Amino acid sequence: MTAGSGPERIVVVGGGLAGLRTVEELRTRGYAGSVTMVGAEKRPPYDRPPLSKRVMMAELDDTTLREDLDGLGEISFGEVATGVEPGLLRTDRAEYPFDRLVLATGATPVALPGAGPQRFLRTLDEALTLRALLRPGLRLAIVGAGWIGAELATAAAKRGCLVTVLEAAAAPLTVAVGPEVGALTAPWYGAAGVELRLQERVESVENGGIALAGGGWLDADEVVTAVGVRPETGWLAGSGVALDNGVAVDEQLRTSMPGVFAAGDCMAFWSLRYRRRLRFEHWDMALRAPAVLAGNLLGAADAYDPVPYFWSEQFGRMIQYVGFHGAADRMILRGDPAGQRWGVCWLAGSLLVALLTVNFPRDLAQGRRVIESGTPVDADRLSDPAIMIRDAVSE
Repeated sequence: MTAGSGPERIVVVGGGLAGLRTVEELRTRGYAGSVTMVGAEKRPPYDRPPLSKRVMMAELDDTTLREDLDGLGEISFGEVATGVEPGLLRTDRAEYPFDRLVLATGATPVALPGAGPQRFLRTLDEALTLRALLRPGLRLAIVGAGWIGAELATAAAKRGCLVTVLEAAAAPLTVAVGPEVGALTAPWYGAAGVELRLQERVESVENGGIALAGGGWLDADEVVTAVGVRPETGWLAGSGVALDNGVAVDEQLRTSMPGVFAAGDCMAFWSLRYRRRLRFEHWDMALRAPAVLAGNLLGAADAYDPVPYFWSEQFGRMIQYVGFHGAADRMILRGDPAGQRWGVCWLAGSLLVALLTVNFPRDLAQGRRVIESGTPVDADRLSDPAIMIRDAVSE
């Protein structure tokens, strides 16, 4: 299609980064038709990664992505999607006919059972409320030693809180990188003054603390639940839109309903590179997928085939991960995990398929290029941190 032509009415449901970037990309490509963006939150689109970092440390109060939304289209906040059928989106306020629809409703934190108060760290309002509570001596219990739990523990400890992190698995980050690699991060907690309690299951959150499985109890002034999120797809039940750990889309980001696409945290996409369906809650994907999506909304048939990437700042370290290690058959340490700079490589045969680095940005950049190229590597050379990753490529 030529710039400015295409569907007459495009509706985007979801007011986060993926939704905003989709609308911006459409306008950048010259689309002059009707665009409507509907977001459940009352705030305009904002950046989430700083919430557990700079916002929690009071270095930042607002992470709004774009102040001026004029010219993008019709935009409504505080409006919740309730259902969809071919050609029509329904919300709690109105109905929106569409020629193309983008589902970008994100994800919702998983709550624990119990009648006691539990907080989450998903929205800017939640972050600002939690930050105001952090004070020296506050007994803060964090359930979950994943990325968010670790980042919050870092900030809260720096602000003088007495932090206890409960994790049901045998190591931090087990879901993200596996127990063997996650265990290498466990010493960081104690060194920062944070008590990490592994293989500790929660029975329920109650007033004054947490009831533990087996009859134990943990006193807490505040409880933050950080055990993961679920894609926000409940409103699609019975719609005919196929779900598979999120909104199932093909490599062109198309759902099972004609004219309907998806992006962001709610999207489970078919990866041509890894030959499986994948879903991630990564900022990088919400940022980049809309470039492919906008083109396809306007008639292109481009494939979205990323090498996944994310990062975390915790306990004075920058952790970066690129690739997907689900199909790996071998793991190689690169450097000494007791030091400040090291990495982990995952291989499938002779191919580098994933890489985690700690304070090693050069390795991350080179490793990303090797993974993208699909070039075989020499495992022995890869294990030597004195040899640059680009020089471990097989001749």
